[in-house]
Amino acid sequence: MAIKHYLQFADLTLAEYDYLIERAKIIKRKFKSYEPYHPLMDRTLVMVFEKNSTRTRLSFEAGMHQLGGAAIYLNTRDSQLGRGEPVEDAAQVMSRMCDIIMIRTFGQDIIERFAANSRVPVINGLTNEHHPCQVFADVFTYIEHRGSIVGKTVAWIGDANNMLYSWLQAAEVFGFHVNVSTPVGYDIDPALVTKDHTRYTAFANPADACEGADLVTTDVWTSMGYEQENAERLKAFEGWIVDADKMRRANKDALFMHCLPAHRGEEVSAEVIDGPQSVVWDEAENRLHVQKALLEYLVLGEV
Repeated sequence: MAIKHYLQFADLTLAEYDYLIERAKIIKRKFKSYEPYHPLMDRTLVMVFEKNSTRTRLSFEAGMHQLGGAAIYLNTRDSQLGRGEPVEDAAQVMSRMCDIIMIRTFGQDIIERFAANSRVPVINGLTNEHHPCQVFADVFTYIEHRGSIVGKTVAWIGDANNMLYSWLQAAEVFGFHVNVSTPVGYDIDPALVTKDHTRYTAFANPADACEGADLVTTDVWTSMGYEQENAERLKAFEGWIVDADKMRRANKDALFMHCLPAHRGEEVSAEVIDGPQSVVWDEAENRLHVQKALLEYLVLGEV
């Protein structure tokens, strides 16, 4: 099988996602019933981290072990990458010693360069521009709770970050709409969306973006790498908290999602994230299951 990388959400087709969703359901069912499933026996995943992580490391490392394989953790601070080894050289070496690589880094260009020199599949565990694994888990979670996401409306409340760009790609793949509300100065970068993108609408008022939504989602106001802007962002994002009033503007059965970690009282109220419409814990768990399906598919193809 030709090498296939997963560097952004649009790298897979709708047919591939439909297949992976069914595989994730099967793999999750096996996990819940304590049924051993080891299709990646003797296979190795290398995980390269330049950014801190909880859910990404745990879900990939546990997932690879549960599939019968091994997972190796590398932090750039503790490897030659941290001492200036070219990304291209590191990719050549690492990909000769393992079966698949996951990278969590800063610029998307870094992972693109790495993949271009890799002999094995590369997965984006997060970059500044894209977070495809998280949005795949979010779409899977919506489908679990409410059925098809086709034709639905997702409200994004917050800045135009990697989560939003992956949501916008997902909207094009699956055929749903995104209502986007970002504070002034934190809006969408046209270079990161297709010119003919018709599946999102921008709203100046975040409450208006929630009107009639089937899913309301947000993220922290200050992402990793932007900590020096925290005070400025807290002022700019005033009023962008997802609270009970905004959730009441959404459909009665609307879900709330957050990729975590969350700051209660900033981007979301405790009443919402800990309330009955929140599915954040299912969402977090589903990183494990969709990524196991993704690991299986990228290494073995359809099974």
